[in-house]
Amino acid sequence: MGLKIFIKEHLSFIIFEIILVLFILLLFYLDGFRNIDTAIYTISISLILIISFLGVRYFLRQSYLNKITQLPTSMEDALQKNAKTVEYIETERYLHELYRVYQQEVQALYATQNRQDKFLNQWIHQMKTPVAVLELLLQEEGPLDPTSVQEEVDRIKRGLEIVLMNARLEKFEEDMQVEQVSLKDIVTATINENKRLFITNRVFPQIDIDQSIVVASDSKWLKFVLGQFITNAVKYTFEPNKKIYVEAKHTDSHIQLIVQDEGIGIPKSDLTRVTKAFFTGENGRKTGESTGMGLYLAKEICEKLGHELTIESEVGVGTTITLTF
Repeated sequence: MGLKIFIKEHLSFIIFEIILVLFILLLFYLDGFRNIDTAIYTISISLILIISFLGVRYFLRQSYLNKITQLPTSMEDALQKNAKTVEYIETERYLHELYRVYQQEVQALYATQNRQDKFLNQWIHQMKTPVAVLELLLQEEGPLDPTSVQEEVDRIKRGLEIVLMNARLEKFEEDMQVEQVSLKDIVTATINENKRLFITNRVFPQIDIDQSIVVASDSKWLKFVLGQFITNAVKYTFEPNKKIYVEAKHTDSHIQLIVQDEGIGIPKSDLTRVTKAFFTGENGRKTGESTGMGLYLAKEICEKLGHELTIESEVGVGTTITLTF
């Protein structure tokens, strides 16, 4: 099979050489040479040279041709090195690089799929809690407590929002629409959407943002990011009558949005890892509600939007999250 491919590859070369020899003989004939021995000698020398050249060329390509004529059994077969000529060495180098790119893409897809599966399994496990609470409320005699029901519904809604945003993150560029956004309007709308969470935990928001401050961002994604900051600030403020401060600072070069709480704070050992996927940390184990995906998604979204996210915290004092536009 390798020899057949070699002949097909060099068929045009052989035909060209035959035409060249005939052309030389024609020149001899037109110039007056009529000696048949000269013609035979010319043809013989040409054939010997052509066959020798093709023989050496085939020998150099034989191992490579044999490799490509056999069907591979695994992707690692592409990493074999059998070429001896410059052309085939470059072809092998190209295949090796292609294999490396393929491996990176496969690993990225595997990591994404693994993250999605792990997150979905963890989310389903956590959603069992509000569902179980709702079932208990329905089984109780007497009138249904709408406040308790609403609290569990809100927990389910927040969980569904994280799942939806996690799914959309894979096609972020198709879903992104950057525009001039009023920072105060976004913050106010986000706090209003979580007002029951504030009331339940007896935590109070305090906003200090000038109405004239606008930033270039995507309002939907930015609202989700702010929602993660605010809900985390409320959830980890265990003492009642505490405040969450949301303010904006405008300088010549950038705008900073600062969310500061008076909660339990984040241990230094956890601070560098709170934006990692599925990391719940010491605080997450205290509440039992953390999926470890909220701040991870927030960080990913901020990077895609071009916003800088920094987190500072002190145990027992509180946490400060700064979003720089």
